[in-house]
Amino acid sequence: MVFLKYDVRQVYFIATLMRNNMNKLFSRTAFLLSAVLVIVLCLPAGAFAQSGSFFNERDNTYPLMGLKRSKTAYESAREEVERQRDLYAKGLISKTDLNRAETSFSDAEVNYQQSLLTVLFEAQYVSVLNATKYQAEGTRKRVRITVSNAASSSSEFKQFVEFEDELFRSLRPDIIHDVYVSLLNDEQAIVSLPYEAKIEELHYGNPITLEFILLQDADAVTVSIIYGSGSSRLLKVFLQKDASVNKALMRTEQFSQEVELGGTTEYPMSLELFSGESNTFKLAIVNFPKELNYRFTDSVTGNRLSQFQFTEGVNTREIGLNVFLPDRPTENVVMDVAILFYAVAIPRERIEEIGDLSNRTLTMAELNDLNIGYVALELVPRGIGEILVRAPQLFHTTKANETVVVSIDVVNEGTRRLDNVRVEMDPPLNWEERIEPAVVTSLEINEESRVNLYITPPLDVSPGRYEVRVRTSSLSDDLPIRGEDKTITIQIEQEANVVLTLIIILSIVGLVVGIVVFGIRLSRR
Repeated sequence: MVFLKYDVRQVYFIATLMRNNMNKLFSRTAFLLSAVLVIVLCLPAGAFAQSGSFFNERDNTYPLMGLKRSKTAYESAREEVERQRDLYAKGLISKTDLNRAETSFSDAEVNYQQSLLTVLFEAQYVSVLNATKYQAEGTRKRVRITVSNAASSSSEFKQFVEFEDELFRSLRPDIIHDVYVSLLNDEQAIVSLPYEAKIEELHYGNPITLEFILLQDADAVTVSIIYGSGSSRLLKVFLQKDASVNKALMRTEQFSQEVELGGTTEYPMSLELFSGESNTFKLAIVNFPKELNYRFTDSVTGNRLSQFQFTEGVNTREIGLNVFLPDRPTENVVMDVAILFYAVAIPRERIEEIGDLSNRTLTMAELNDLNIGYVALELVPRGIGEILVRAPQLFHTTKANETVVVSIDVVNEGTRRLDNVRVEMDPPLNWEERIEPAVVTSLEINEESRVNLYITPPLDVSPGRYEVRVRTSSLSDDLPIRGEDKTITIQIEQEANVVLTLIIILSIVGLVVGIVVFGIRLSRR
């Protein structure tokens, strides 16, 4: 079984040539030559090599060389046939000689067209020249992709081939039509905006640069290219950094945090290098209240940082910013009022130029003018009340129906005002209780208030120890707050019987007197 070498476009081209030849030549010889042309072009390359003298076995490996060889032979055959026609017109040669020259010219023309088709239908190729990641105004990252028509034969092909035929011009390999480019992540999902960029025509020697917005930040993406009649390429490329920026971009997902006074928090941050000049940067804080303390730490080692360096081949670093709040509100640290500040990364060679930023108040526009990497952060001081109950004495002794007065001090040891502080007791059954005041309207930070508890046991109470639980509750920023429970121990004494006591005392005295008298009498004897 014989496999044909040419596709539908080649067959269409061959048919067009045959039609043109039939219109120009009406002789039987021209018709036969056209038929031979179709048969020859449909034969495998090996068969044509055996029947033609213009074919070289290496022409399939080096199609441009074969095209150059066949073009030279074609031009020589054309000159020869024109010379033979002049001689025939002058009667110097026979018709047979002229037919032989025309046949040789037809063979050379067919061979030249075949070589031309081989080059024309050589596989097209689109390459990525560079892919640069950068950040313009705003927070979104962008990617600049440059693609080019990299067909291996285009540059040489257009140097020595003139396209006079309309069909040949429509098949030029130095133009690739309908090129679609998009960026994919590792899951093959499109992460670029626009999702797909289209290039109508990609000319050889004229690369085209496309701009994309990254919907998902990444240091490497897969470039998807679809072009021509359905050819496609998937290239995973590492994104270059825009070296002209000369800064380390900073970003954090937790830019705003609420922290209780006396507490600490951490802002995890990522730093990405965009610099061709510096790889060492100083870390600093701008617009930061003096009452707050901070430190930068390495997220991997936990070591404290003041400067950091990007090592060779590493363009991203992870660091943390730890912020420590005071125990009490101050003039610059006000409860529930957001504190806006900036973390900045200054290139080492510009430290002296920019100077110390810790004592300066800068706006975002001024930071942009400095052309340094920074990230805007927000801290909201929060607080919560804390109830402390102080009781000088928790053990009392009393008698039935006598009131015990217990004084306690309620103190706000938290970082926010306490509202509606309530003191409650759980006395034993049938005991009377009274609390003054029953509710403390409010307690500011470190403020205290005295509360008196009145506890009265019933008349029929049995002697012994009884416990009374004291509970405290309040609201702080509309949140319920409970204090530590206290337990008051009350000892009920048994009442004494006077008559019985006198009888017992007199009995004891009588017994003692009797013993003394008996002893005196016994000694006299």
